[in-house]
Amino acid sequence: MRLIPPAYVKPFVKRGKTDAADAEAISEAVIRKTMRIVPIKTAEQQAAAMVLKTRALLVRQRTQAVNALRAHLAELGIIAAAGLAKVEALVAIVRDQTDARLPAAARFALMAVADEIEASADQIDRLERAIVVEAKRDEDMHRLTTIPGVGAITAATIKALVPDPGGFKSARHFAAWLGLTPRSHSSGGKERLGRISKMGNPELRALLVVGATAVLRGARNDARARPWLKALLARRPSRLSRSRKPTRRRGSSGRF
Repeated sequence: MRLIPPAYVKPFVKRGKTDAADAEAISEAVIRKTMRIVPIKTAEQQAAAMVLKTRALLVRQRTQAVNALRAHLAELGIIAAAGLAKVEALVAIVRDQTDARLPAAARFALMAVADEIEASADQIDRLERAIVVEAKRDEDMHRLTTIPGVGAITAATIKALVPDPGGFKSARHFAAWLGLTPRSHSSGGKERLGRISKMGNPELRALLVVGATAVLRGARNDARARPWLKALLARRPSRLSRSRKPTRRRGSSGRF
């Protein structure tokens, strides 16, 4: 079985949307020598992706509950410092029956929010421990964790979402697949590069960007950092991949 991304088949559809037209377009696209074929994932890779997606869902739910708790307590003048670690102080206030700042009805409602935060944190911790154990056991994931800025979560995400790394000719092809390279809009011999395309998986792209940011932040004051990295930071800001003059668009103010 050969799988083709639907976006690559769409240009071969002549007119209209029918099953016959779609089948003809697929038949035309599959015989192209340069057509990119989507590798088929195994059941183990799909299961690993489910673990990561479940963790991401729980993290979002915990964030929503934390924001709700902060907002409700702020209405009563109870404010804690930023950061997930400071939420424990707010949960302790909610559970303290002797704290007169909270009306009984508010404490009754916020107890459910506090229970949700703690339950989500416990489930996230269990999933992360399982991912770390698997990263130590799996040879490919263990090798990925030796890369600076890549931890067990990032290694597990790469292993689950990139089933065939050999399909990329170079690291730049992999970066382009992730959407980390500038979008090209060149014509007439003029090279025009815009912002990164963001065409790939957003979860994996975000993990790699966070890891790279951590490495760059630590390299400024680390005597053991690689010389080429320090030289790059001396020439460019950490968020700037290359220097280029911004192109003023017609009808715009020139600010991007």
